[in-house]
Amino acid sequence: MKKIKYSLFILLTSFLVSCDEDFLNTLPTDAVSEELVFVNTSNAWAALNGIHRSMYVRYDSQGQPGEGGVMMYREIMADDVVMTGQAGNWHVGNSRWLTHMNENAADVRFVWRFYYLIIANANMIIANIDDAEGPQRDKDEIKGQAYAYRAWGHWNLVQIFAERFNPGTENTQLGVPLALEPITEGGARNTVAEVYEQVHADLDMALSLLTERRNFKSHFNDAVVRGLKARVALSQSNFPLAAQLANQARQGYTLMSPAQLYDGFNDVGNPEWMWGSAQQDDQQTFFASFFAYMSLNFNSTVIRGNPKAINSALYAQIPDSDARKGLWDPNAGTPSLRDPFIDEMTLNTFVKINYMNRKFLAQANASSVGDVPYMRAAEMYLIEAEALARSGQNSAAQDVLFSFVSVRNPQYVKSTNTGEALINEIMIQRRIELWGEGFRWYDLKRLNLPLDRTGANHSSIIINNVFQVPASSNEWQWRIPISELNANPLMVQNPS
Repeated sequence: MKKIKYSLFILLTSFLVSCDEDFLNTLPTDAVSEELVFVNTSNAWAALNGIHRSMYVRYDSQGQPGEGGVMMYREIMADDVVMTGQAGNWHVGNSRWLTHMNENAADVRFVWRFYYLIIANANMIIANIDDAEGPQRDKDEIKGQAYAYRAWGHWNLVQIFAERFNPGTENTQLGVPLALEPITEGGARNTVAEVYEQVHADLDMALSLLTERRNFKSHFNDAVVRGLKARVALSQSNFPLAAQLANQARQGYTLMSPAQLYDGFNDVGNPEWMWGSAQQDDQQTFFASFFAYMSLNFNSTVIRGNPKAINSALYAQIPDSDARKGLWDPNAGTPSLRDPFIDEMTLNTFVKINYMNRKFLAQANASSVGDVPYMRAAEMYLIEAEALARSGQNSAAQDVLFSFVSVRNPQYVKSTNTGEALINEIMIQRRIELWGEGFRWYDLKRLNLPLDRTGANHSSIIINNVFQVPASSNEWQWRIPISELNANPLMVQNPS
């Protein structure tokens, strides 16, 4: 990050990030100076809302729709989301584990700069909000959300671009540079331990400022921050803290009904959703959308020719009595058995592939509008159950697991598994429940597990025979983008 003064983005309905200019250096036409932004809390709210919207707008290409784009990378690089075609060549390089190892790749540049953009704008708020005119309650809420974003950005960066947090060690391996001020000169990479320490400090600061109050589910409140801190603790194998925070975070949220599972995972108003991007109908992003790549029904080249499918071996582990089994169609390629919902589609150019997704639905064939899920109460149940099981609290883990799975599967019998068998059962539930939501690659990395796509429906042609990647491989660390290396003489590249 070369020496720059980060421009605070006020993202309006017409906002597009220029594909020709560095979006960390350029003041767009719909942005205003920081002096004007922080005159009062009303303007500062607009600045914060700009960060919220930056989570799902288009960046350098249509395949980079903010966090939804990075979620897709994390899923396609793992084992549970299956690429069924090469339509438009979108994400083929990601599936082959090639793109992230190329320091010149646009996707690598995007991921690095996307999270640092969030951090930079959060830093502007943190540095200036105290001097704004307005109620202290508003100042606290705005500042608390900025701290949460800064923590969230750094945590994603260190998981993607650094070696995993290794429990029981000093974690002195290279992490990512901490950006804690609005004006910064590119610095050396902080250690993984230092990044995690700062992430916790920022989340604790956010908790000290936030309450249950918030305007929309696209905003942070104390429950969502506890959920974030539970994720971080889980990635560090701090199981007692992860279980405690996940339990606290999910209080007051109701698990969705079996019928609501089929609403398309596109509505932040769902009672189970804790945090997500709420997209307005008039904020159409067309092909730059999570739903333009992951939905069943949007009329895009990718959806027509490369519908995403579930790992067939994972699907086989879903009982017939589990309502989630209908979120994928194992017989889509067999006309006589094809799901009626698919048959009703008016566009006959859509390829039908067995095990294809029915989980995510865009607003319509011609509209990729949809709210993007970032955190649901289901995840908190699963974090709590996993953390308890890994702590040796088998009975408590069984109770939490039953309270969750029995809502999805009314015939589920409370588990009597203990130890590794219980942990494995919980992890299968996690894979089924969170399919396509951006967690699987992170889970493999935090648990130091290899990639293993064998014995399922992955196509050797599409993934270029990348069925396995050892857990010890340097390929689990994304390359630092060449633009950062050129701008920052202190930056050190990851080993290839």
